Amino acid sequence: MKLSMLLWLASVLPQPLADQTCLATTVYLEARSESTIGQFAVAEVALRRRDRGTWGKNVCEVVTAPRQFATTTTASTFEVTDLAAWSKAWKVAGDSIVNWSLPMNERMVYVPHADHFATTSVAPAWSTSRVVRTIGEHAFYAVN
Repeated sequence: MKLSMLLWLASVLPQPLADQTCLATTVYLEARSESTIGQFAVAEVALRRRDRGTWGKNVCEVVTAPRQFATTTTASTFEVTDLAAWSKAWKVAGDSIVNWSLPMNERMVYVPHADHFATTSVAPAWSTSRVVRTIGEHAFYAVN
């Protein structure tokens, strides 16, 4: 399925399916080759941003904010072809949403306070902030 179709589908689905679709798409695009923990960490950043409200009021708004996640930097014609990776991303997204709905003191947190991440092969201007954790090929940062 093409990225454009996934994002359109998310726009017509009811909550919470829309958020799970957007989050799974983000996990797939950003971290499909990473460990399960790395995928949960990517999802956590998006959910933390949603809670803060700066980047949007729901997951879809957060992950489609300009130049914030791969959903906006990947060609809309990109095809999701690895069905095993998509299934895993879907499960990680759903489990992350359930986890994030728990009271703060009961949540599993992989990257405390992290609201940004980047691959370790780049050094964005904002990356001078404190690194929270490096997981696989991603460094997670508490910028805000």
